Amino acid sequence: MVKAPQFQWSFLHPRYWGIWLGCAMLWLISWLPYAVLMKLGDGIGILLLKLLKSRAKVARRNLELCFPEKTSTEREQLLQANFKESGRALFDTIIGWWWPAWRLKRFGVLKGFEHIQAAREAGKGVLLLASHMLHLEAGGRIFGFSLPSVGFYRPHNNPLMDWLQYRGRIKANKYMIGKREVKALLQALDEGEVCFYLPDQDYGRKKAEFVPFFAVKETATTTGTLLFAGNANCQVIPVYTRRLPDNQGYEIECLPAFDNFPSGDDAADVRRINAWVEQAVLRAPEQYMWLHRRFKTRPNPDDPGLY
Repeated sequence: MVKAPQFQWSFLHPRYWGIWLGCAMLWLISWLPYAVLMKLGDGIGILLLKLLKSRAKVARRNLELCFPEKTSTEREQLLQANFKESGRALFDTIIGWWWPAWRLKRFGVLKGFEHIQAAREAGKGVLLLASHMLHLEAGGRIFGFSLPSVGFYRPHNNPLMDWLQYRGRIKANKYMIGKREVKALLQALDEGEVCFYLPDQDYGRKKAEFVPFFAVKETATTTGTLLFAGNANCQVIPVYTRRLPDNQGYEIECLPAFDNFPSGDDAADVRRINAWVEQAVLRAPEQYMWLHRRFKTRPNPDDPGLY
């Protein structure tokens, strides 16, 4: 469990005034109608596409690797939509952190919660698998209305931002666990908690299997899911999240728990995880975090890079 960051009087130092001013402006903007916030997000996304050329290059390459069957025009359209979603993610964050519950509840739909209930009634913890969808800050808060969970936490390098981030995320969580605190997560699962885990980024060659992800045949995929599922009294339940059309808000859908998991075949198990991520992405491909260098780790260190 991470010790909650405490407010420090040093946060009032002039070097932090820019952060306070930015937060104040965002807080005021957050009271605008949801549709207006999303429109502003689209504009910010278009600006980001022009400014963040290196990230745009990464996202463009990811789309090329994953969807070779699409035309370059189709992929470029998807890239532009993805950057609009990236702009919206700024407002998804302030929505998740700062909106009052009465307001956000009107924009959230939770399906399949019976799968969570069944696991808990069986005396099991829940390792809730989520993918890196850009609206996850808002989605996690919405899930917390039904059942506060245990969240992973990576402290921010800036102490004020760390304090703000923690306060925002704890609204949907019982407590936070550091990303490297394996024993703490295992204990939480054994105690029957619901713990979010995101297994769909490139965490390096250590404790990974190289299995297909979309059209990339050898993608470094963490075996961390198997470690937690195999050593804790829990069920593994995948979840879909997506932004609904026409500014209706967010949908979180819990699926049935994985059966016979882990099976003892690590490669087959992580391929199963990647197949679920693919399904989650294909529901709303523009909403996935394509800006991450998902394929930076190659099977052999001497293999040429994909970026």
